[in-house]
Amino acid sequence: MRFKVALAQRKPIFEEDPVEAFARDVAKTLARYPETGMLVYPELHLHGTEYLPEELRDQAERARAVELDSELVRDLGGIAKRYAIWLCPGSIGEMVGDEFYNTQLLFNPSGELVAHYRKMFPWRPFEPHEYGTEFVVVETDLGRAGLSNCYDAWFPEHSRHLGWFGAEFVLNIVKTISPDREQELILAKANAIVNQNYMLSVNCAAPVGRGRTIAVDPEGYVLGELGDDEDTLVVTIDTDRLARVREVGTRGTNRLWHQLDGGKRDIKLPMYQGRLSPDTFRPKRDRT
Repeated sequence: MRFKVALAQRKPIFEEDPVEAFARDVAKTLARYPETGMLVYPELHLHGTEYLPEELRDQAERARAVELDSELVRDLGGIAKRYAIWLCPGSIGEMVGDEFYNTQLLFNPSGELVAHYRKMFPWRPFEPHEYGTEFVVVETDLGRAGLSNCYDAWFPEHSRHLGWFGAEFVLNIVKTISPDREQELILAKANAIVNQNYMLSVNCAAPVGRGRTIAVDPEGYVLGELGDDEDTLVVTIDTDRLARVREVGTRGTNRLWHQLDGGKRDIKLPMYQGRLSPDTFRPKRDRT
């Protein structure tokens, strides 16, 4: 399977009702890149608060948070349906009772919300959100997509679990406004290499964010990287090539997911009160 993913590096939307501005950008982007099968935007793209004094931003973000059955979410699904694409509009503030989450969304070409992921590793102590506890990998007609939100990529356990659950490509939506984007580019390459899948890391644009959206293939090669300003990176995902890399190894040598084949003993993981087992080490889809 080969398909095009468009990573839309954009400034956040600051409008109270962001749907109209978002729909205009989707239309403009798809007119320029009509071959796009999946379109991905940065973290909290619809909830820009950077125009406010810093001490008011958390309150404003919480005030804009919605539930998943809200009009905002339905409108976003309508945009995906209108253009018949897979659409990740970034993440939104989500309220679940009194709990406040940073929640990534993924819609199918029929406009259905097929997956939502609550950020597992909010950027402590600067982000006000509760942390989610569930990894999300979703089967699409393009392949298996893992959902990842910004700081998640700094924790190897997160990317490893997405690979273990079968993710062929990871949608890492980002809103990096701090000077550590350089390190995140290294992490994108490292996570792609050690898990042998595509890492697609889309950041918000300057002057709010640090830009430098990047796409990395399963062997760690950079498919494309943007500068700081608003732009769109379009890359080809080839899941057949990914399967070959996992089977014959990175550069024909390193078959990471086969490391424990034929093993007789578990490897204990004291930090996690768990273990690696030869019976379960491979990604779920690949186990016999």
